[in-house]
Amino acid sequence: MTSFRKIAVPAACVLVICGAALLLWPVYKQKAIERKLAEAARVCRVRAEQGDADAQSRLGNMYCDGKGVPRDYAEAVRWFRKAADQGDAGGQRGIASLYYHGKGVPQDHAEAVRWYRTAADQGDAKGQYYLGSMYYYGKGVTQDFTEAVRWYRKAAEQGDAMAQNGLGYMFVYGQGVPQDDAEAIRWYRKAAEQGDAMAQSYFGYAYAEGKGVPLDWPESVRWYRKAAEQGDAKAQYALGYMYRHGRGVEMDYAEAAGWYRKAAEQGYAMAQSELGYTYEAGKGVMQNYSQAARWYRQAADQGDAMAQCYLGDFYACGRKGVPLDLVQAHMWTSLGASHANGELKETCAKSLALYTKMMTPDQIADAELRANEWKRRAQSTAATRGNSER
Repeated sequence: MTSFRKIAVPAACVLVICGAALLLWPVYKQKAIERKLAEAARVCRVRAEQGDADAQSRLGNMYCDGKGVPRDYAEAVRWFRKAADQGDAGGQRGIASLYYHGKGVPQDHAEAVRWYRTAADQGDAKGQYYLGSMYYYGKGVTQDFTEAVRWYRKAAEQGDAMAQNGLGYMFVYGQGVPQDDAEAIRWYRKAAEQGDAMAQSYFGYAYAEGKGVPLDWPESVRWYRKAAEQGDAKAQYALGYMYRHGRGVEMDYAEAAGWYRKAAEQGYAMAQSELGYTYEAGKGVMQNYSQAARWYRQAADQGDAMAQCYLGDFYACGRKGVPLDLVQAHMWTSLGASHANGELKETCAKSLALYTKMMTPDQIADAELRANEWKRRAQSTAATRGNSER
């Protein structure tokens, strides 16, 4: 017995120490990273203060990101400007970005364009790409797709994946160039082979639809998976769709639900709507009306017509997860019907007519008022989002 205690006590101590070490290891690791970043910032500052333009630009980035130094956009502006005044393209792009977003300086898209152009004119590929984007969105300049294509092409020919992706997009939709699926595929392929997730996602779509390439579902799955594993929400949703319908892979509802969830948690409305359906139907997950209502609501709030119609049905039936509420049912169904298409639009219209028969005039007026208020909020949100996009 004594021998057992002699062995057991030290063993228990070892387990406690090991457990504590495992718990504290992430803390120690984070502290070590912070020390390395702080030392890198110190060395960078020494070089920056000696007039090294590259170090000045990198120090500006450190202040933007809060790495090695406290985040301070005013300091970022100061160091970017020092680098930019010496002709450093990274500094010029850095100060352009701060003017674009209004961080550390008043927001000024025209000034952002001026600095992006300065970088672009000296052949900086990223500056050329961002200048093309300013022309594409009409930020600080008159919107001009032809000019956007010109700058995208300059950057794309230097191998910039984002510009190659952008140029592919222009050929898909015929913006600034004649519509040309083959040329779109050529540029998307260049970006995809560099690991650009958006281009990989487009390749998944192209092979799924036979657009510019032969229809090939297994190849579509392969490209969607590449993008999805990088966190691309659209590709995650599409991969979930392929698993749900057994296209290019064996049908697997659980796998579909897993990919829908990844996209849904990033705020992708179509995935949220599909995830809501998987919970409602119990396909790939345990049936759960509360979870279904939760995901339908998130998608409906973003304007997804299917989710709005399904959420309206939940309120009309008083399903688990939401109370019976004909005003809410009318509101959501009318919103869904207003921009649904085909069979879904017909279904919404029939449901709406049925709910209307069951409601008082005051209830109908209340539902219409709520729907109009929702539309106003949605328009305001869309306008705000448009102003913040690059």
